[in-house]
Amino acid sequence: MFLLSTIKDTVALQPATFGTPAEQALITELNKKYANRVLHDVGLCICIFDISQAGEGKVRYGDGCLWHKVVFRMVVFRPFPSEVILAKVKSSDEDGIRLSVNFFDDMHIPLTYLPTPSAFDPNERAHFWLPTYEPPESDPDHVPSQHELLDSPVSERMYIDAGEILRTRVEADEFFDDEPGPPKAAEGVMAKKAERRRPPYNVVCSIAEQGLGPLAWWKSSTEMDEG
Repeated sequence: MFLLSTIKDTVALQPATFGTPAEQALITELNKKYANRVLHDVGLCICIFDISQAGEGKVRYGDGCLWHKVVFRMVVFRPFPSEVILAKVKSSDEDGIRLSVNFFDDMHIPLTYLPTPSAFDPNERAHFWLPTYEPPESDPDHVPSQHELLDSPVSERMYIDAGEILRTRVEADEFFDDEPGPPKAAEGVMAKKAERRRPPYNVVCSIAEQGLGPLAWWKSSTEMDEG
């Protein structure tokens, strides 16, 4: 889930920090710049792990700062494909389930990675799995529709409710760069806001396999087997 990434940068130390040990001042400035920021194709930066190299500070004309060329290692959140992690259900809608690991919320389970057969209950605002479903003998490959699943007895449904902890498998991650740039002259300063941008980093997860999903599902199953 976490890894170390080596990064090179040039950092300016303000005159107010000159009395602070150089390494401590550099770590503070680097954390201000990178912490909680997504680097494209790297991941979500958490904090500085250590500084590998730091050049002597040079003063640039006009600003009075000491500029240091540094090489440092950053703790980065980027779970790898097939990694199993625990995440909390943040919300659900017709497109899937949003997940959170407290410090990172841009995780989701699309419909294709839910257990089969599953459906979204608009009244409960939650997806449910119907493990007892059996296709008709005349059509063993029949895939039930949403309407069929929503007609099933509520007592047979296994809901995935908001706030539940899920055991999920990471399928992929996606990076996006949707910065709109400056408005065009023809649009004017009061141009209509663009549509909501995608998050810069998104993790796609799955609970379609045995042993994945709400911890309560498999805990109750284990207790039944032991009983």
